[in-house]
Amino acid sequence: MQTKGNVVLHVADVQKHFGGLHALADIDLQVDEGKTHAIIGPNGAGKSTLLNVIIGRLAPSSGAVVFDGTVLTGKKPHEINQLGVARVFQTPEIFADLSVLQNVMTPAFARRDGAFRINMFRSVDNERGIREEAEHTLEDVGLMDRRAVHAGALSRGDKRRLELAMCLIQKPRLLLLDEPTAGMSRHDTNTTIELLKKIKSRGMTKVIIEHDMHVVFSLADKISVLAGGRIIAEGLPDQVRGDPRVQEAYLGGVH
Repeated sequence: MQTKGNVVLHVADVQKHFGGLHALADIDLQVDEGKTHAIIGPNGAGKSTLLNVIIGRLAPSSGAVVFDGTVLTGKKPHEINQLGVARVFQTPEIFADLSVLQNVMTPAFARRDGAFRINMFRSVDNERGIREEAEHTLEDVGLMDRRAVHAGALSRGDKRRLELAMCLIQKPRLLLLDEPTAGMSRHDTNTTIELLKKIKSRGMTKVIIEHDMHVVFSLADKISVLAGGRIIAEGLPDQVRGDPRVQEAYLGGVH
């Protein structure tokens, strides 16, 4: 199975069943390279299940996931990550007892060596190239001034930015973001929007799950709407915004 044209991710006729529950039904989704593709829908629609299928945390009951011509179905999450797919989770996954800088260096070592090695920091002073790369990445996300702080002491918004930096240093071709602004203040949300716009300007492909419609309509090139495990609408932001099925299922009349 191959993707065509500029489609970098193809979720092809995927279903996921948990016993008698059909969490995903006949999902066919194509994400164009360099674009931001938002997936929206009410709670329980299957959005996080879909992301977990893409990254290999869940195996689909049927169908396949293809990334840049490679079938991901059956591969383990670390294998998919090594192919150039990174994910920002709903709850930031960071190393709370390590410094901000060490957190960003960790996946850089993993990218180089093919595995995480938490005890690597005994020789961190000899790894000048990775350190400089990590510092540059922290500059990008606005955390350079907090590089020596233990990650567990960061605010929720800064933890989100740290996890994003941990993804960016891996230089992924595809970045999956699961509610990247959840729990943020409006100021932190707007800061995150601008950061994601900056990433988009570099040509990185992104798939975003998000409940905040301000975020979705600020960033998305294309939107897919899930309800009951199915895609009920898909298109450009203005098309989706005006679709009565979407307003009934999710948006509640947002205009």
